[in-house]
Amino acid sequence: MEAQLKRGFIEACVLATVNTRESYGYQIVKDVPASLELTESTLYPVLKRLEQAGCITARSAEHNGRLRKYYRITDAGKERIGEFLAAWPAVQDIYRYVEGAQS
Repeated sequence: MEAQLKRGFIEACVLATVNTRESYGYQIVKDVPASLELTESTLYPVLKRLEQAGCITARSAEHNGRLRKYYRITDAGKERIGEFLAAWPAVQDIYRYVEGAQS
């Protein structure tokens, strides 16, 4: 999958994951679709970008003697999910166009 396209899907999936419940990095990696091949080294820059954009917030809490960072969606993050879903008909049109060119 092309990198820019994959980036958008990863952001949407991360937001969808923390939309249902607060979560932490390793669990987010496990929860997103395996087809994205998300790793922790890819995830943390995405989390940082989403946090800087105001789409998620983070808090630290101790878990088994170590600090763990938990992420939660904000209203701006919920809006970003809505924008992603609203773009779906346009994506389908483009897909059909490209698919038609293969015939």
